[in-house]
Amino acid sequence: MMILGKLWVYLSLACVFVLALLNAFVVRVLFLFWPSLAKKLVLKVGEKSTMTQNPKFNFEDWGMTFGSFTFVKTIFGHLWLSLGDEAFVGGEAPDSQELVKDYSDAADFLVVYIAEAHSTDGWAFTNNMDIKQHQNLGDRLSAAQVLVDLQPRCPVVVDDMSNVATSKYGALPERLYVLQAGKVVYKGSIGPWGYYPSEVRSFLEKMK
Repeated sequence: MMILGKLWVYLSLACVFVLALLNAFVVRVLFLFWPSLAKKLVLKVGEKSTMTQNPKFNFEDWGMTFGSFTFVKTIFGHLWLSLGDEAFVGGEAPDSQELVKDYSDAADFLVVYIAEAHSTDGWAFTNNMDIKQHQNLGDRLSAAQVLVDLQPRCPVVVDDMSNVATSKYGALPERLYVLQAGKVVYKGSIGPWGYYPSEVRSFLEKMK
């Protein structure tokens, strides 16, 4: 199971990277020759990733970053770490707001804060929080405190600077899991497009 799982990880990540490169090329060309069409397509992507639902951001804050060199570099970095993904449904779990309220009797919730997906010195969005790439554990703990201050209703821990949890769970930029008795029983797709708390809600409903 582990060998087949790893092969699937490598194949799927390679496909994602090729699609990201193709996306970057197409978007750059469209912005150059047909900017209105490019904006329409990027907004469609934004709908799937919920970016268009965030009142803090206008299209100008994030839309023009799609297809940039930093976009490709960030995607590559995320996928490179995800090559260490060892968390497969039915297999052993690697060591390493509303949903919480409604299902606290069925599950214990934990947030693992990992590398910053949109650091101000990386693939940055305008008007986003000023959080740089973490250079040490102190940086990561300070950034995680921003999340703690939002009172997420469950404990918040941080991955270490070797990003072991991020790698073994293929977590960048975000991902949802349900573990039971040391086993992975639910594995969400890579976010933001595959980040569906509603799926976790349905899964936990069956566990009640």
